[in-house]
Amino acid sequence: MNFENNMPKDKDKETSIFDISRLRELIELMQEHELNEVDLKQAEQRIRLRRGPDGVPVAYSAAPAAAPASAAPAPAAGDSAPAADDNSVYILSEAVGTFYSKPKPDKPNFVKVGDQVTEDTIVCLIEAMKLFNEVPAGLSGTIKEILVKDGDAVDHGMKLFRVEP
Repeated sequence: MNFENNMPKDKDKETSIFDISRLRELIELMQEHELNEVDLKQAEQRIRLRRGPDGVPVAYSAAPAAAPASAAPAPAAGDSAPAADDNSVYILSEAVGTFYSKPKPDKPNFVKVGDQVTEDTIVCLIEAMKLFNEVPAGLSGTIKEILVKDGDAVDHGMKLFRVEP
């Protein structure tokens, strides 16, 4: 299916593939044509929309992997700072949205404290505007602490999990 014919042609208003109105159009087109997946790339940006098992579109973005603790922002006032000899790294939120620890309310958590993760292990979902983004660990190690609760609002770059490499 060629979506180019259905997208706005106005070059002056050309926007990123992450433009909300463009995402809504793509979701409507997916539903109208009963497509299960759309994969788009624009320069260095990439987005893949996939309909989940219950028919709800799920977005996967090619965001950079979680950074090690040395590149993570310093703890804000009120955040508990790790011990000085702690070599923990953190899995960070890739988006602004709502944190979900499970794929569905009646399913088990993606990960729990003590679980081993690899770079490709999905650790949670971040929901933004009814699009659910899977968050891969982006690193290997053992989950030592889950820093947010199910349903919490999260910001881009916020620490979600403390991991011991």
